[in-house]
Amino acid sequence: MSEPQPDAPPEFDAAFRDKLRDLFLWRRDVRRFRTVPLPDGLVEGLLAQAALAPSVGNSQPWRFVIVEDPARRKRVRDDFETANKDALEGYSGERARTYAGLKLAGLDRAPVQLAVFSDQATVRGHGLGQNTMPEMLPYSVVAAVNTLWLAARAAGVGVGWVSIIHPERVSQILDVPDAWRLVAYLCLGRPEEEHPDPELVRAGWQDRADVTEFIVRR
Repeated sequence: MSEPQPDAPPEFDAAFRDKLRDLFLWRRDVRRFRTVPLPDGLVEGLLAQAALAPSVGNSQPWRFVIVEDPARRKRVRDDFETANKDALEGYSGERARTYAGLKLAGLDRAPVQLAVFSDQATVRGHGLGQNTMPEMLPYSVVAAVNTLWLAARAAGVGVGWVSIIHPERVSQILDVPDAWRLVAYLCLGRPEEEHPDPELVRAGWQDRADVTEFIVRR
């Protein structure tokens, strides 16, 4: 009996690569959402794609918490307000005025709120690749978040990453195991408006740099 042959890899032609670049360009961090609910099963399908991301030692440390309880959502929203006020106090002058005018979260309108954690105590992967770089577990979760972001954009769903929160407080609000480390708190929904450039660029916070500024050769 002959050995089964592996599946042939797909061929990604120039047209596909152009569309892929468009996906990267239009991904964007969304802060303005329509309140219309997403279709049943769509979020779960996106999370299944997110779980195709690479992970250190095949540990798959991502843990997804879909936050539906209004009381918990309000407590997260209150924590954002506290953190945002503290952040504003760190700026002065024109920079403070610009910061105060920024739209920094979609917590009031996004139909879906998703907390993504790294299970620091997972036994999956048996510790492979973590001895010298233990941060690879949360890095793996970041890879899953990016995969989710692109899959969502391809499905016409916007994603916003809310980082102006206190991770430990949010973990308490969501009542997750002690070994779970918050990596991302995300808002998902249909975008209210579409732009290929970041909102922070349009708001005058900072322009994007050319990639050549970040390339070093040794």
